[in-house]
Amino acid sequence: MSPKSAWIFPGQGSQSVGMGAAALAASPAARAVLAEAEAALGEPLGQMMATGPAEALERTEVAQPAILTISIALLAAARERAAAAGTPLDEPILIAGHSAGQYAAAVAAGAIALADGVRLARRRGELMQASRDRKSTRLNSSHEWISRMPSSA
Repeated sequence: MSPKSAWIFPGQGSQSVGMGAAALAASPAARAVLAEAEAALGEPLGQMMATGPAEALERTEVAQPAILTISIALLAAARERAAAAGTPLDEPILIAGHSAGQYAAAVAAGAIALADGVRLARRRGELMQASRDRKSTRLNSSHEWISRMPSSA
C-alpha cells in the first residue's frame, strides 16, 4: 500500500520577508515558478519577498499572490528534488487551502494555471484592501463625528 498524503496551503499571515529563499536559491523549478508569476503580474514579486520591506509584503494585494507563488515554488522544488532522487512525489488524496491558500490549492490541483491564479489572488487582495481602507475611513469619520457631539450633563 502506498503512503497517502494531503497538501494544505496556508493563507495570508504566513508571509515573511525572506520566505522561500533557500528553495529559490537551490531549485531551478522554484525559480521558474517565480519567473512565471512575475511575468503574469508585471512586477518583481521575488525582490519584495526577498528584501521587503515587510510593510509592503503585508499589504493584502501583495501578500496573497506572494504566498501563492512561494507555495507553488516550494511544491515545484519538492517535485524536482524527489524526481532527482528517483522517488517522485505521490499524488495527494486531498489538496486544500486556508483562505487565500485556496488559490494555491487550485493551481496545485491543475484546476487553474499559475498565471491566472496569481492574477486572481492579486485582485482578491486589492478588493479586500480597498474594503479595509473604506472601513477605516468610515470608522475614523464616525469617531470624529461622535467626538464633536455635545456631552450631556
